[in-house]
Amino acid sequence: MTVLGITGPTGAGKTTALRTLEAMGVRILDCDAVYHRLLETDLELRQALEDRFGPLFGPDGLDRKALGSRVWSDPEALADLNAITHRFIRRALEQELRAAEAAGLPGAAIDGVAIIEAGIGPLCHATVSVTAPAQIRAKRIMAREGIGEDYAMARIRAQKSDEWFIAHTDYHLVNDSTEEAFRQKAEALFRLLLKR
Repeated sequence: MTVLGITGPTGAGKTTALRTLEAMGVRILDCDAVYHRLLETDLELRQALEDRFGPLFGPDGLDRKALGSRVWSDPEALADLNAITHRFIRRALEQELRAAEAAGLPGAAIDGVAIIEAGIGPLCHATVSVTAPAQIRAKRIMAREGIGEDYAMARIRAQKSDEWFIAHTDYHLVNDSTEEAFRQKAEALFRLLLKR
């Protein structure tokens, strides 16, 4: 089974790429969804977070404001948070990859904006970045989330550059035309990668 890592900044078109893979019979593993599921179900993760950051969980789950107040202004605390969560996410992904292989699927794709930084890249046979020009990304984000252009551009500037994603992945897809044209380009690359 081929494992692909799909990454890139917000608004670039990862969702279209992932839908293309899904239509090809590839199981999609969303790192954000895995993390949120673990926060609800994994008592070991909860304990690790509270061992480092103090009480964080109440009847409604994780108190995000409490956690945020402890990590956003403290780079060491943020690094510790990432180290803890990345370890648990990687373990869960490894289990899901084994299940996908046992099911005889042609491939699995790990979706995450931080798969490289999280050390998930080594789980993949190939990593693919999806990028798009900033103005196109801003329009997509504005339409999707109903926000203004200034805020959309601020979010884009806060993320890693296209050059960073290109330098840290094996393959690169540029999404700068129509959705259908991009889907065809993505499918051609994915077919090649899944044959390996």
